[in-house]
Amino acid sequence: MGIDCMYKTVKPFIKWAGGKSQLLNVIREKYPTEIKKYCEPFVGGGAVLFDVLVNFQPKEVLINDINSELINTYTHIRDNCESIISVLLKMQEEFWTLNSDKRKDYFYVKRDRFNELITHKESTEEKAALFIFLNKTCFNGLYRVNKKGLYNVPVGSYKKPAVCDADNIRLISGLLRNVEIMCGDYKLCEKFIDENTFVYIDPPYRPLNETSSFTSYSSNDFNDEQQIQLSGFIEMISEKGAKVVASNSDPKNADTEDNFFDDIYKQFNVYRVKANRMINSNSNGRGSISELLICNY
Repeated sequence: MGIDCMYKTVKPFIKWAGGKSQLLNVIREKYPTEIKKYCEPFVGGGAVLFDVLVNFQPKEVLINDINSELINTYTHIRDNCESIISVLLKMQEEFWTLNSDKRKDYFYVKRDRFNELITHKESTEEKAALFIFLNKTCFNGLYRVNKKGLYNVPVGSYKKPAVCDADNIRLISGLLRNVEIMCGDYKLCEKFIDENTFVYIDPPYRPLNETSSFTSYSSNDFNDEQQIQLSGFIEMISEKGAKVVASNSDPKNADTEDNFFDDIYKQFNVYRVKANRMINSNSNGRGSISELLICNY
C-alpha cells in the first residue's frame, strides 16, 4: 500500500451532512489489507472514496448515489474539471466583491438557475458548478430539497467562502479518471460486487428523533423498512464473499432500549464509535455522540 505524494491532501470537494472526514481514522482500522476492487453505493461527499483511491489505487471502482445533482457534479469533475474551475472562479470573484444584501440576491439568483436546470433535467457543467457554489455559500453546507426535488437551502453568512479550490478539484479529477460513476438505487451495484470487492455503505442515517430529520437529502425518504431492505442487501453481497463496512446512527443515543440495528445486523460485528455531530436543527444538539460501524468480517 503506497501513498502518492500528490494526493496526500485530497479532501472532499463539498461539505456534506454526515460526511466521514472526521471518522476516517476509525474507518481505516476496518479496511482490508488490500483493496483491488471498490464499491460505494451511497457515495455522498466521498471522504472514504478519496481515502481508498489514494491509499490503495484499486483497479476497478464503482460509485453510485441516488442524488442525480451530486452524481452530475462527480461526472463533470472527472470529465470537464477545467471548465468547472473556470466557472467557479468567476462566481467566487463576483460573490466576494458584494456586500451582505447583494450576496443574498446573488445566491438566490444562482439557486433559481440551479432549480431551473433541475426542472429541465439538464446534466451540464453549469449545473455542476452551481452545485458546488451553492454548497459552499448556503447555510451549513446542507443539501435539502422539497417534495418537488427543488433545492431550498437558504444563504449562509460566510465572510469569504472558498468557493473554488482549483488544485483540489484537479487532484480529484485525476483520481476519478478510471472510476465508473452511476446514478440510481444502491441495488444497481449488485452486479459489480463480487468476492474481490470491498464495499463501504453509508446510507441516509436513521433519525435519532423527530428534530434530527429536518433535512431531506432527496425527495424520497429512507425509512425503517428501507433500512431493513439494506440489511438484506448487505447479507446478500456478504454471501458473495464481499467485504463490507457500513455506517449508521446509533439509536441508543436517544433510547438505550432501541436495538433496531443490533437486531437487523445481529449476524455481523456492530461497533460503536464516537463522532461529533449536529444531531438536530438546534445548535444545542451539537456534541459527541455514538455512531455505528457494521462489519461482516
